[in-house]
Amino acid sequence: MKVFWTKIPARVGEEHPDLSDDPEYSQRLQYLGDKQQNCTIRLSHVTQKDEHKYYFRFITDKTVKWLGHPGVTLIVTDLQVESPERVTEGDSVRLTCKSSCALTDGATFIWYRNSQPLTERRDRNNQLLLQSVRREDAGRYSCALQGHTYISPAVQLSVTYPPNSGSVSISPSGEIVEGDSVTLSCSSDSNPPAEISWFKGGTFVGSGRIYSISKISSDHSGEYKCKSRNEHGEKFSAAVTLNVMYPPRNVSVSINGSGEIVEGDSVTLICSSDSNPPALNFSWFKEDQSSAVGSGQSFSALQSGRFYCEAHNQHGSQRSDSVTVTVKDPPNSVSVSIGPSGEIVEGDSVTLSCSSDSNPPAEISWFKGGTTVGSGRIYSISKISSDHSGEYKCKSRNKHGEKYSAAVTLNITYPPRNVSVYINGSGEIVEGDSVTLICSSDSNPPALNFSWFKEDQSSAVGSGQSFSALQSGRFYCEAHNQHGSQRSDSVTVTVKVPPKGAFVVVSTSGEIVEGDSVTLSCSSDSNPPAEISWFKGGMFVGSGRIYSISNISSDHSGEYKCKSRNKHGEKYSDAVTLNVMYPPKSVSVSISPSGEIVEGDSVTLSCSSDSNPPAEISWFKGRTFVGSGKIYSISKISSDHSGEYKCKSINEHGEKYSAAVTLNVMYPPRSVAVSIIHYCQFWEGGSVTLMCSSDSNPPALNFSWFKENQSSAVGSGQSFSALQSGRFYCEAHNQHGSQRSGVVTVIVKGPVVLYAAVTIAAGCGVLFLFCIVIFVRRKESGVSDIRQKQVEQPSGSDRNNCDDGLYARVSPKRPITDQTAGETAESTDSEMIKYATVQHVRNNESNYENLRVHHPDSAARSGAMVGKSVIYSTVKWSRTRQID
Repeated sequence: MKVFWTKIPARVGEEHPDLSDDPEYSQRLQYLGDKQQNCTIRLSHVTQKDEHKYYFRFITDKTVKWLGHPGVTLIVTDLQVESPERVTEGDSVRLTCKSSCALTDGATFIWYRNSQPLTERRDRNNQLLLQSVRREDAGRYSCALQGHTYISPAVQLSVTYPPNSGSVSISPSGEIVEGDSVTLSCSSDSNPPAEISWFKGGTFVGSGRIYSISKISSDHSGEYKCKSRNEHGEKFSAAVTLNVMYPPRNVSVSINGSGEIVEGDSVTLICSSDSNPPALNFSWFKEDQSSAVGSGQSFSALQSGRFYCEAHNQHGSQRSDSVTVTVKDPPNSVSVSIGPSGEIVEGDSVTLSCSSDSNPPAEISWFKGGTTVGSGRIYSISKISSDHSGEYKCKSRNKHGEKYSAAVTLNITYPPRNVSVYINGSGEIVEGDSVTLICSSDSNPPALNFSWFKEDQSSAVGSGQSFSALQSGRFYCEAHNQHGSQRSDSVTVTVKVPPKGAFVVVSTSGEIVEGDSVTLSCSSDSNPPAEISWFKGGMFVGSGRIYSISNISSDHSGEYKCKSRNKHGEKYSDAVTLNVMYPPKSVSVSISPSGEIVEGDSVTLSCSSDSNPPAEISWFKGRTFVGSGKIYSISKISSDHSGEYKCKSINEHGEKYSAAVTLNVMYPPRSVAVSIIHYCQFWEGGSVTLMCSSDSNPPALNFSWFKENQSSAVGSGQSFSALQSGRFYCEAHNQHGSQRSGVVTVIVKGPVVLYAAVTIAAGCGVLFLFCIVIFVRRKESGVSDIRQKQVEQPSGSDRNNCDDGLYARVSPKRPITDQTAGETAESTDSEMIKYATVQHVRNNESNYENLRVHHPDSAARSGAMVGKSVIYSTVKWSRTRQID
C-alpha cells in the first residue's frame, strides 16, 4: 500500500503527484507518523507560496485508490522586510518589518543579517535604523517575532562604495620567457563592481579584470598597473613589472678599425647583441668552416674571410650577419673548374671558372697552351668543337704578384666525321684475290664499330675497320661511336688478274747462328712480272727478288714475307721465320729480398740471361760451384754464406759470367770471451784490466760487465778495470742480439811479509809443481795450449809502480772436451784453479807474464754459464820482496 500527500487534483487518466517527489517540498516535508496508523506531516520554512489545498491519498495493492475530500487548506500569514535595495556608504537607512497578521501591542521584533541575529536590535519597534552605513552592513536582512520560529524572507541591502585595495597578480609566477602566455589579474574591493583599465607606464593598454598577453615578447616588458573605477570613485593599483627573458637577437659584428689589413697583421672583431639576460658566451665562425675559430666577445682575425659570431644565453642563441675581413696579399690557391662536369660533347656550352684567393681581387687571363684566349673569371665557350680541345689554365694577377693555375684538359667528344675509305693497294685486283679497304674517320672517342656496304645492296656486306673486297663494285663504310655515325664516299674495286703463288725460300737450311750470312728468295707467278717488296713483321725492309743478310745477329730474328705486285694487284707470301741462335749475353744477378740480410733469413738469388737457345745456369760462391738453375735459394742463411756470388750462363754457342754480387749476412755476437790484458798490481790497492772480444756482424759496440752474484752491471765498454776479487764476465750487444762470455777470476791479496827461507822453500815447491804439470800436460793430449790474446805488457812506469804484480798475463786455454758427451771433461760444480805452468824469475822480470784463462770450445762458448771452473794455463812466479 502506498500512502502520500498531494496538492494538485489529477487530470483524468493521470496519477496525483507525491509531495515527497516535488523538489519544492522534498527538503521541507517530514512524516511524523509511521504511514500506517499516523500519516501526519510537518512542512518547514513555510512561505506564502505554500498556500494551497492539500489532499491525503492512499493506494492499495488491489489497485484501490482513495483521496481525502474536501482536503486541508493551508493559509500562510507572512512577515516581510521593506528596505531600499541600495544605499551609499555613509548614508542612513531604515528597514521596516511588516506582517499580514494581527499583532499584539507587546510584540518584539528580532532582526537578522545573513541569517545571523542582530542581538542589539531586539526592539518593540518594527523598524531597524542604520546610521552612517558601512560596507560591512551590506547583506541579506530578515525579521522575526520573538516567540515564533518563522523568519521573514530576506531582502538584500547593497552598500555602494568607491574602489579600494586594488592589486595586480601575475600568472604564471616565476621567470617569463618570450613566447609564453601571461595573465595579469586586477583585484579591487568596490560596490558596484568597478570598471578595470590597464596601463603600461602611462599608456592605456586594455580593460577588464583580466589582461592577457599571448606569445609575450620583450616589447611587453615594463611596469603595469590597473585602475578600478565606479560612480563613487577610482583607485590605481601598485605597479608590477614584467621582465621578459629572451634569447639573443639583433646580433651584429663591428670591426675595430678597418676590415682591410696587410698580410701578417690582425683586426679585432666585436660581437654585440640584445638579450635578457645579457649574453655572456660568444662563438666566432668563418664561413665554409663547420667548427668555431674563436670565443669571447672580441676576436682577432688574421686572414681573409667572412666572419660571424653567435651570442648565447640560457634561452637560446643567434648568429650575426657576416663581415668581411680582407687581407691584402698576392694571388694564391689559383684553380680552374669546368662546368658542367663530366663528358663534353661537341656542340655543348662549357664554362671555365678561375678561382683565386687574393686581395685586392686579381685580374684573370686565360691561356690555351701558351696562347692567350680571354680574360675575366669566367671563360665561356658556346657550341664547343673539337678545335677547342686542349689544356687550359688561368693566370691570377694583382699589384702584389701573379700565379698560374694548374692546367685542366678539355677533351671534346664528337661523332665520326671525314669518314673515308682507303684502298690498301690498288682498286684493281687479280681474279681470286682480294683488296683490303680500310675505313678511317675523325671522332672522339675513336670509332670502334664500322659497317661496310655495297651500292645497290640494302644490307651490310662486312664489319670492322678493314674489309676484303673479292668482287667488283662500289663500296662505302659507316663509322659509329656513342655520339653518332657517318658514311664515307664510295670507292670502286675492279678485279684483274693478280700475281699468284708467291713464296719465300731460305738459302740456308738448318740452324742459323749469329754471324752467318743468309739469303731470302721470293718466287712469284705473275704477268707482267711483279715488283717484290720485303717485310719483317709489318715493316718494309727491302725490295728485289733476293734479300740478303750478311753477319746476321739476333736482331734479325722474326717473320719475313715478300709482296709481289703488278698493275693488276699484289700478293703476300706466307711468312717464314728466321730463328737466330746466339750465346748468352746481358747476364746479371738479383737478390731477393733487397736490403739487410740477417742470419736465419731466406734469400733467393735470380740469374737473368739473354740467349738462344735458353742457357743452363750454374752458381758459384767465389770459385766454388754451389748450385744450378735460374734460382739459387738459401733458407735459414748463416754467416758462412757470406761472400761473392755469380752465375754462369752457358749454351752450345758460348758462355758468360754475371758480375759478382755480395751477400753480407748480419748476425748477433757469439764466441764472446774475456782476456786479462793488464795487471797494475796483484796486491790490494791495484787493478786488473779485462778486455771483452766477440764475433758479430756488424761488430758489437756495446759491452756490459757483470760480477757473479750481482744482478746489475758493474761496468761498460770493451775494457773494464777490476779493483776487487771476484768472478767477472761480459755481455756483447749489437742490433741483432747479445751473448755473454765465460767467467774469469780475479784475486786481490793483502800485504805479505816473507822471509828468505820461506821464499826458498816456496821456490822449491814451485819447481816441483812445475815438473808435475809438465808431466800432466804431456799426458793430456786433448788439451791445446792456444793463446788467444797476449795481454799488453806494462810500460816502464807501470813496472815501477807494480813491483809485486802477480799473474801479469792471463789468457784462456781450451780444456779437454768429451766428444761423446759434448761437455767439458773437467767441468764441476765446485770452484777449481789449476796452475799449468809455474816459472820462477827474479824481481826485475815481468811478473806472471803468461797467465791465460782456459776457454771451452766454440759450442761450449756460445752457452757459457756462471759456475764453470777457471784454469790458469801458465803462471810465472816472481821472487817475493821482503817488506821492512
